[in-house]
Amino acid sequence: MIHLFKTKTGRLRILAILEGISLLTLIFVAVPVKYWLGNPALVKVMGPVHGTLFLLFLFNTLSVGVEQQWKFRETTWKVILACFIPFGTFYIDRKILSRL
Repeated sequence: MIHLFKTKTGRLRILAILEGISLLTLIFVAVPVKYWLGNPALVKVMGPVHGTLFLLFLFNTLSVGVEQQWKFRETTWKVILACFIPFGTFYIDRKILSRL
């Protein structure tokens, strides 16, 4: 895992996993706690964390895409789209990013 931090693509893979985990935590833990238990504290914490990871993933995707000269129609748009779909970043890490 340490070797992933050495390249921009490796850092993008880590961001993909963290962004996916933050989304799942927000949807399946924080939101139910807010509405079923009436406690919005976790949403107030996880919302900004997820938003920050989401933006970092987008900016890093564009940066890596330019640096690696990805063809937008073949790779970049798929990686960007992944962060809008639950479990999408896990899928894109396995199918595209891990092969780069």
